[in-house]
Amino acid sequence: MSESTSTERAPAGFSLAALGDLGRFARRGDIALALGVMTILVVLVLPLPPVALDIALAVSIIFSVLVLMTALFIKTPLEFSAFPTVLLIATMLRLALNLASTRLILAHGHEGPDSAGHVIEAFGNFVMRGNFVIGMIVFAILVIVNFVVITKGSGRIAEVAARFTLDAMPGKQMAIDADLSAGLIDEQEAKHRRQKLEDESSFFGAMDGASKFVRGDAVAGILITFINIVGGMIIGIGQMGLSMGEASHAYTLLTVGDGLVTQIPALIVSTAAGLLVSKAGINEHADKALVEQLSSYPKALGMSSFVMVVMSLLPGIPMIPFLALAGGAGVLAWYVNKNQHELLAEEVAKAKSPTPGAPSQRGGSGGARGDDVETPGDEPVSTALAIDELKIEIGYALLPLINAQDGDDRLTEQIKALRRQLASEMGFVMPPVRLLDDMQLDANAYVVKVKELEAGRGRVYPGQFMVMDPDGNRIELPGNHTTEPTFGLPATWIDASLREDAQLKGLTVVDPSTVVSTHLTELIKANMAELLSYAEVSKLLKELPKEQQKLVDDLVPGSITVSGIQRVLQTLLEERISIRDLPTILEGIADAAGPSRSPKGIAEHVRARLARQLCAQYQAPGGYLPIIALSSDWERAFAESLHGEGEDRQLAMAPSKLQEFIAAVRDQFEAAAKQGEIPVLLTSPGIRPYVRSIVERFRAQTAVMSQNEVHPRAKLKTLGAI
Repeated sequence: MSESTSTERAPAGFSLAALGDLGRFARRGDIALALGVMTILVVLVLPLPPVALDIALAVSIIFSVLVLMTALFIKTPLEFSAFPTVLLIATMLRLALNLASTRLILAHGHEGPDSAGHVIEAFGNFVMRGNFVIGMIVFAILVIVNFVVITKGSGRIAEVAARFTLDAMPGKQMAIDADLSAGLIDEQEAKHRRQKLEDESSFFGAMDGASKFVRGDAVAGILITFINIVGGMIIGIGQMGLSMGEASHAYTLLTVGDGLVTQIPALIVSTAAGLLVSKAGINEHADKALVEQLSSYPKALGMSSFVMVVMSLLPGIPMIPFLALAGGAGVLAWYVNKNQHELLAEEVAKAKSPTPGAPSQRGGSGGARGDDVETPGDEPVSTALAIDELKIEIGYALLPLINAQDGDDRLTEQIKALRRQLASEMGFVMPPVRLLDDMQLDANAYVVKVKELEAGRGRVYPGQFMVMDPDGNRIELPGNHTTEPTFGLPATWIDASLREDAQLKGLTVVDPSTVVSTHLTELIKANMAELLSYAEVSKLLKELPKEQQKLVDDLVPGSITVSGIQRVLQTLLEERISIRDLPTILEGIADAAGPSRSPKGIAEHVRARLARQLCAQYQAPGGYLPIIALSSDWERAFAESLHGEGEDRQLAMAPSKLQEFIAAVRDQFEAAAKQGEIPVLLTSPGIRPYVRSIVERFRAQTAVMSQNEVHPRAKLKTLGAI
C-alpha cells in the first residue's frame, strides 16, 4: 500500500531540484539572464540557420504576448517595475532577429520562399496572400499604427508622468513628514511610503527613456525593410541572374514577411508600454476598472442606446446590428439603474435599523437586562476606558475650519505644524489631537480638553477675522467686540471685507484657525508636564544616539529610575524649559542622582547645567539678560521662613508678608513692562524653588532664576530690585 501511495503522489508536485543540474541552473536566474543577453549579442554577429531562426521568432512572439498580459493584469505600474529593462531586452532581441533574417534573405532568397525559415514564409503567404503589394500596405499600416499612434502617445504619457512625478516629490515628501509628525503613521510606514515614492519617480523616469527604444525599433524596422528590398533586388538581378519580376516576387515576399514577423511583436510590446504608463491613476485590475467606470452611469448607457436606434433608421444602414447593440445597451442601462436603487435602499434601511445587540426597550421581571448582554459585534467595554490626552470639541459652525480647501488655513494643518514646532523648540513630542464635533456646544464655540478635562474654551467665527490693537486700545471698526481667548486682550471680529482696512491701520489681524491653534499652543505649554508620559520618556531614552546609550545604562536603574527621570523632565517643563538637550540633562542627573535626592532637587542641579540655554531663552533682543534682583532683606526673609531638613523643607511665611512680596513683585515688573522689558527674577539658589512657587500663582509667565543659572559670559542688565 505504501508503494501505491507514493506512486499516486509523485506527479502531484514539481520542483527544480528533481531536474538535477538543469534545475540548479534554472534557479540561478542571474546566469540565465546573462547567457540570454550574450546569445542576443552573438546573433548580431554569427549567422543563424533557418530552424534556429524559426524558434527565435516564436520566442519573440510569446515573450511579447507575456509582457502584454502582465501589463494588463497588474494593479499598479510599480508591480512591473522591471518593464524598462524588459523593453530593452525585447527590442534587442527583435533587432538581432531582424539582422539574422536579413542575412538569410539576402544570401538565400533566390532559393525559394522557405529560405529564411517557415515562420517568415507562413506570415508572407497568410498575410499577403502571395501578393507583395498587399503585404507592403499591411506592413506600412502596422508601422504607422505602432510609430505614429501607440508609440508616440505612450512616450508622451511617460514624459508627462515623469515630469509631474518629479515635480510632486517635494510636496509628497512633506506630506509624509507631516503625517509622521502628527502621529497618523509610524516611522516604518513613513519609510515604506518614501521608498514607494522613490521607486515611482525612478520608474516613470526610466519609462520616459525606455519609450525611445520602441520608437527607435519602429524606425529601424522601416529602414531594414527598405534595405532588404533594395539589396535583394540588386543581388537577385545582378548576381543570381533573376529577372525583375522574379527578384521582386522572391525578395519582397520574404522581406515583407520578415517585417510583419518583427513588427507584430513590436506592436504588442508598444501596446503593453501604453497600458502600463496610462495605468498610473488606476489601483486595481484594468478589467474591473473599465467595467466599473463605464457601467456606473446608466444615463450614459441609455443615451448610447438611443443614438444607436437613431443611426439604425438612417437610409442604407443595416438595422439588425445597430438595433441589437441598442437593445444590449438599453438592457444594461436598466439593470445598472435597478442595482443602484437597490443598493441605496439597503443603505437607507441599514441606517434606520437599530444597532445589533442594543439593549432591549421592553422591561420584564424575568428577562435579562439589555446592558448585561454583549454580542460579538459590540465593541468591548474596555474601549470606554481610553482617554484622549488632547481633544478639541467644536460646534457645527466650525466644521469649515477642518474642511477648508486652503491647506494653510486648515486647523488640522496648523496642528501638524504646531506638533513639529514644539518638538523643535521644547524637545516635547506633543500627543495627537483628536477633533470632534459636539452638537451640544454653541455653534461657534470650541473646548480644549487635556485628559478629558476642560483646559480652555473660546469662540471663533469662520469667514471673519479677529483684530487686536498692539497697544491694547479698543477697536473702532464695526464688528463683534469680544476678548481674545488666549491672553484675554480686547479684540473684535470683523468681516473679511474689512481685513485690508485693519491692516492699513496697523492692527493685528488673525484668522479663526490661528486663534484656535494659538490657544491650543498656550494650553499645551501650560500642561506639558502633565502630558509627558512614562512611555514617551522611555521612547526618548531609546532614541538617543548610540554614544549616549552608555550614560542611560549607567543611570537606569542603578542611580535613578525612568519614572524619576520623568519627574525631573516634568519639573523642567513646568517652567517651560526645553528638554531637547536631553544628553546634557542626563549628565546633570548623573551628577546629582542619589538615594536621598528628590526629583525637584535633581532638577535644580540640572538647571545649573543648562545655564547657557536658560540665558539664551530669556535674553532680550539687545543681547543682554534683563534681571530684577531680590534684595538681601527678602533673601533673609525667605531663608528664615524655611522649616525642615534636607528635601523636606517647607516655606512657612506669614500671609501679610507674602502679600507684601506679591505687591512688590507686581510693581517692579509692571514698571519694567512699561520700558518694553521682560525681565527675570534673580534669587539665591537655596530659595529659588520657593520663590517660584509663590510667583507662579499670580505671574505664571515670569521666569525665576538662581545666581548659579547665570552663564559667566551672559551680559546682565539690572532693571531694579525687590
